[in-house]
Amino acid sequence: MKVYTVQNSKTLVLVLFILFSLQKGFTQDENFWSNVRFGGNLGLGFTNETFSVVVAPSAIYDFNQWFSAGVGLSFGYTSFDDKDFDDKRTSINYGGSIITLFNPIRELQFSAEFEEMGVSRDIEIGNQSFSDNYWYPALFLGAGYRAGFVSFGLRYDVLYDSDKSIYGSAYAPFVRVFF
Repeated sequence: MKVYTVQNSKTLVLVLFILFSLQKGFTQDENFWSNVRFGGNLGLGFTNETFSVVVAPSAIYDFNQWFSAGVGLSFGYTSFDDKDFDDKRTSINYGGSIITLFNPIRELQFSAEFEEMGVSRDIEIGNQSFSDNYWYPALFLGAGYRAGFVSFGLRYDVLYDSDKSIYGSAYAPFVRVFF
């Protein structure tokens, strides 16, 4: 398990190094940072038994009016406590992603996003407890409508595994904001 975690960390560092190394090539003719947009996702949810929070900043580089690519980080925490059934669950997930965006026309956006998430789950049901730590890959293909700096649509995880995924379904709606 430790080798796999180190391997994923090295892969993420290598990808980030390559992206930042490309800055010199792009800055010779134009300002690199004028083509970078920042955005991400903030989420908060709660009920009587559940609490969840997600923080996921990201940045993309606009190569031209049709293609963009970038990276993102993600952290999420969820807790569930149902006292009626003596069921308590906690999940922490963290990781990164690489995204590409294609806009064949201004309002239409297609996306491909590879996400690698570390997951740590603790489950207590009655007097039994379980812990699980693993890495989960997801490859999302999506389509959406774009209006200014906001796009929204639906994405599908082609690698979806209902036992390991942090998502409840292979289909997930999205709202992307990049400034």
